[in-house]
Amino acid sequence: MPSPIRVAVLSFWHVHAGDYTKRTVEHPDTELVTIWDDDEERGKAAAEQYGVEYTSDLEALLARDDIDAVTVTTETNRHRDIMVAAANAGKHIFTEKLLAPTVAEAEEIIKATDDNGVKLIVSLPRLYDGYTPTVGELINSGKLGEITYGRVRLSHDGSSRGWLPERFYDPEPAIGGALTDLGCHPVYLTQLFLGSTPATVSATYGAYTGRAVEDNAVVTVGYANGAIGVIEAGFVSPNPFEIEIGGTEGIITFNDKDGVVVARGKAFGDGPEQIAIADKAPSAYHQWVDHIQQGTRADANIAAAVELTRLVVAANESARTGKTITYAKN
Repeated sequence: MPSPIRVAVLSFWHVHAGDYTKRTVEHPDTELVTIWDDDEERGKAAAEQYGVEYTSDLEALLARDDIDAVTVTTETNRHRDIMVAAANAGKHIFTEKLLAPTVAEAEEIIKATDDNGVKLIVSLPRLYDGYTPTVGELINSGKLGEITYGRVRLSHDGSSRGWLPERFYDPEPAIGGALTDLGCHPVYLTQLFLGSTPATVSATYGAYTGRAVEDNAVVTVGYANGAIGVIEAGFVSPNPFEIEIGGTEGIITFNDKDGVVVARGKAFGDGPEQIAIADKAPSAYHQWVDHIQQGTRADANIAAAVELTRLVVAANESARTGKTITYAKN
């Protein structure tokens, strides 16, 4: 693999495209070569900002020998076609969540990357924040007893304040609204803490600002052992990010306003105990570069991305039909 790894950005459709482009510029082992976007004005503006060429021909870009890898921040409904083409061209792929609109498309992308020996990773950043392993270790320690309840909430005021791009409200390219975008983070954390395969999924979506996709969402997942998980996401309130995990013997909480994990219960003494938060792990982007250099596969990240897709699909179906979905992993 050449050093540095030569990277092309595929589209500035997503609001995080600039974040990943900046990481490419800043990482010592990657080099930003070009930016492609089918919106010429948007693509040229981004290319000018980062001082690289703008490319309008995606097929020609993928055929280039001076491109080793791509970051994909296109519309979600284009992920499968673009990533399969990139994999078939031998380009490593870093992508924004969701990996794809359906599990079948996600698995098609993964197969293409595996078949072509290229490295794939999905941006699931809160898996690598320090509070996540801290909460996970407390759950696994047994100090909370049997886990009976979990709630994870993440929201911002992008819709109510008007700073989220209007293209995020188009249901075809975006696939969905608050749950499908911002809600992905509470989804994959709930799956990590309570289990990736609940028995049932029930979703309620609201369109507070009257747009075509939801800007307020609550998803309840039920598990075979009776545990319940609550996933909350919204574009209409600037609440802090919150985690609450309850068990038969105790409870732990975290929010990013206070920045501390607090535990209560028999195992933690008379009052609440503040738990030291672990260090952050390397970001998904840094892990991607490592996988490329070391020839390894991001097994845990890819598996989490598939299960995230599976649950979001079920939640969207529940909200659309008004029915509780019997969750099946097949």
